[in-house]
Amino acid sequence: MARKLIVIANWKMGPSGYKKARELFISEKAKAKKYRKVKTVLCPQSVLLSEFSKMQNGSVSLGAQDVSFAEGGSFTGEFSASLLRDIGVSFVIVGHSERRALGETDDAVSRKLGLAVKNGLTPILCVGERERDIHGEYLSILRQQLFLSLSGIQRKDLSKIIVAYEPIWAIGKTADDAVTPDKLHQTSLFIKKMLLERYGVSPSSLPAIIYGGSVEPDNAEELISDGNVEGFLVGHASLDAGDFGEILKSVNG
Repeated sequence: MARKLIVIANWKMGPSGYKKARELFISEKAKAKKYRKVKTVLCPQSVLLSEFSKMQNGSVSLGAQDVSFAEGGSFTGEFSASLLRDIGVSFVIVGHSERRALGETDDAVSRKLGLAVKNGLTPILCVGERERDIHGEYLSILRQQLFLSLSGIQRKDLSKIIVAYEPIWAIGKTADDAVTPDKLHQTSLFIKKMLLERYGVSPSSLPAIIYGGSVEPDNAEELISDGNVEGFLVGHASLDAGDFGEILKSVNG
């Protein structure tokens, strides 16, 4: 059976207040209810997860923006995969470029992935090059990042994760700056080929490949139709319920 397409909203540090955040959650949950062909995941700030978990229903699932690389211990400010699971979180973003920019290593990402899977969470692994050079050297960078991040994932668990291709040069801009559908298609094929060769699994056991990087209503339909991906990780456009709803509509078809 074919997997549902998936759209994940990464709110980052928005909205700026509790009231606005609650209104956005309720509004996007209502939008998601219209598009049953799409799996919708909302990832608010961590302080909102416990309360928003009570507002989940069949329309949306709840995701965290990060998780600790440790199961427990003296790690001030961190929160464990088991705690996220217990409060009703189902997904977690791992290895986002903004976390990597703060010093997160591929080893830490690998440990986070392992703990997420162990605790029944679906991790969304973010990978992507800083620059896309004309000689294709970015592909080797992407390959290294992907394999190092997945070093702790066994073959049997590969299908339990999601890989989000998020080229850093395209994040936080406009639809005009996003990757083109043909280049996205090529990169998605490259990622799948690397995973097939590395793990020796059948194509049906590969993780879902999604795209993030300036996904907006203006380009969502073209990217999902021609980009060879199974959904999106949406950043700034997810803070506008109207824009997010249009993206869901494009993916739903």
